[in-house]
Amino acid sequence: MSDPIFSTSDLSRKSGDIIAEALRRPVTITQRNKPRLVVMNVEDYERLRAQADPRRAYSTAEMPRDLLEETLAAMDRYIKDDEA
Repeated sequence: MSDPIFSTSDLSRKSGDIIAEALRRPVTITQRNKPRLVVMNVEDYERLRAQADPRRAYSTAEMPRDLLEETLAAMDRYIKDDEA
């Protein structure tokens, strides 16, 4: 069964219905017939956050200093091993 869908204009007219439904399962909110938001109960949201991948990608310009130093040291070791 698919998630219920409401429009942004429904938010003011049917907010109680939307909240009641979102407590049971995620609700999609559309704007101009395009999905824009999902409303869900906090338990489902917290479960999703707990399952999220903690890894991050950085450019070298924004990388935390300690991670940059560790990366550069690993690259130096790799180059030295490759030259040997």
